[in-house]
Amino acid sequence: MSNDAPKSAVELVMERLRQQDAATEATQPLTDDQKARIADAKRDHDAKVAEAEILFGTKIAATFEPEARAELEANHRRDLSQFASTRDKKVAAIRGEQVDL
Repeated sequence: MSNDAPKSAVELVMERLRQQDAATEATQPLTDDQKARIADAKRDHDAKVAEAEILFGTKIAATFEPEARAELEANHRRDLSQFASTRDKKVAAIRGEQVDL
């Protein structure tokens, strides 16, 4: 294949992954304090998800209207997404990475 030929999607993804791997290898190892703070952030996330799952299960069991169930499900997915986003931002901040908002 010549250098001027367009790259396939797989080739582009593989190139990006190689760049990310190279960037990850250049980072410094985490300190014990950083590891503990990351573990705390993950535990907080897991607790929030568990609580949300319990509350969602209770609400969905008592709801029979399809529109109301769909709204509950959408809110639940949104909440889980926000929890994960918050966790990821905390972990990135602890690692000292730049977070694009």
